[in-house]
Amino acid sequence: MDAVSTHQYEVIIIGAGISGMYQLHCLRELGMNVRVFETADDVGGTWYWNRYPGARFDSESYSYGYSFSEELLQEWEWEEHFSAQPETLRYLNHVADKFDLRKHIEFQTRIESARYDKTKNLWHVSCSQGRTACAPFLITALGPISVPTLPNITGLDSFRGEAYHTGLWPHEPIDFRDKRVAVIGTGATGVQVIQEVAKSAGHLSVFQRSPNYCAPLVNSPIDPQTQQEIKKSYTDIFKRCAETHGAFLHKADSRSTFDVTAEEREAFYEKLYGQPGFGIWMGNFRDVLVDQQANDTMNDFMARKVRERVDDPAVAEMLIPTDHGFGTRRIPMETNYYEVYNQDNVRLIDLNSEAIEEITTKGIVTEANEYEFDMIIYATGFDAVTGAFDKIDIRGEDGQKLKDKWTDGPKTYLGLQSAGFPNMLTLVGPHNAATFCNIPRCIEQNVDWVTDLVSYMRDKKWVKVEATQAAEEEWTAHVLTTAEKMLFSKVDSWFMGMNKNLAHKQKRRFLLYAGGAPAYRDKCNDIAADHYRGFAFQ
Repeated sequence: MDAVSTHQYEVIIIGAGISGMYQLHCLRELGMNVRVFETADDVGGTWYWNRYPGARFDSESYSYGYSFSEELLQEWEWEEHFSAQPETLRYLNHVADKFDLRKHIEFQTRIESARYDKTKNLWHVSCSQGRTACAPFLITALGPISVPTLPNITGLDSFRGEAYHTGLWPHEPIDFRDKRVAVIGTGATGVQVIQEVAKSAGHLSVFQRSPNYCAPLVNSPIDPQTQQEIKKSYTDIFKRCAETHGAFLHKADSRSTFDVTAEEREAFYEKLYGQPGFGIWMGNFRDVLVDQQANDTMNDFMARKVRERVDDPAVAEMLIPTDHGFGTRRIPMETNYYEVYNQDNVRLIDLNSEAIEEITTKGIVTEANEYEFDMIIYATGFDAVTGAFDKIDIRGEDGQKLKDKWTDGPKTYLGLQSAGFPNMLTLVGPHNAATFCNIPRCIEQNVDWVTDLVSYMRDKKWVKVEATQAAEEEWTAHVLTTAEKMLFSKVDSWFMGMNKNLAHKQKRRFLLYAGGAPAYRDKCNDIAADHYRGFAFQ
């Protein structure tokens, strides 16, 4: 690259979502010259792109926002206990304005390659418009679910009606009234969008391959009195999040499933089912996610709930999973989702009985029928966690490609760095607790740790940091051993790098960290206190 035409910074950050924005703020507080490159035309990351009807997070709003600024905590008022996408995006725009972040961000700029020059200890990045930049440090803030996937179906581009992917939703409103709408996919985003489309569509056809166990969100507005109580309680809220496995407000029950009678167990499940949020997943008996017999009791309870809520027994059975247990995939949170299938304008199509053969100009052809639609919505998920890394040609020392190194699964140290890629730090990367977490809570831990590392290096006048091979091997082995204890390691899901909509062949590989946010934080702190054990400096 021509060094004359290449802009040089101290740090380059890829991504202006929740993690990229906070990392920019922290490094700027150190007085560093930082540049952020963002594909979108504004901040927000996930909440910029996912504008589909019904999009909202399933962490309590007041546990989701940034905790680093008391002033921000006190001035922002969440409208609902579980914020919808428009409000969340308004919040992130407010943060960008309050801390004057945009002047350090280049929008509408996609990074196509990042290459490390070991002779100069610089990362060179190339952008889609031909722009180039370099910096000693490269920090990826790509997001774990930022690469939407379309299904591998013949004729995908043939359809002449409206077609949308939930992860690439238009900015303008979409009208479903009197239209024949198809939704392909019943994962978390599918469940959310189906609930909303069913309210006004002329007719909705849901194409389902694998049903999921869905639990009530139990959302509601935040009244003024509760608002004041929340603002007084932020210290306790974040302390509680710091103590729980997934950094949510919900802590696992210390009892075993079989420590109680069948009647007590049923009453406990009923209580969890009626409470807001992820308590039914994260606050359940401690063995529900690790012991098959315990898990089966929850499967039975959830199946009975579906049968109670869906009028047609045949449809109810179609909505009950048979290929995985409760909580071994991400639990979609819903509001009257199952009742949708009691409506006259909704039909459920089981793709295991009639697979899709092709998309035509008029609609969808299955093995058994031909359906005509005015609109097709693809709720077909993402190439999770590693997909965004694969989209960039990242090359470390001696030209090694990160994608090649991770072919058989990610290899990292703390999920924050990979050997052979000096000075590249990966926020919310694979094998990082932030990928299986109430994400802003773990993002702040990631960013604070990386910021401390950079500050430590600056104080020591070190310019290069790289995870050692031995440390990487030890951490990767620990990640996989920890996962083996969990039932979800036996199930195909994006946790395991599996998305059946991906066209390319997939290898089963665990992408997250299942040891819990407290254990991960303690490990990171212990390593930092021991002069960043496992990292080599120059």
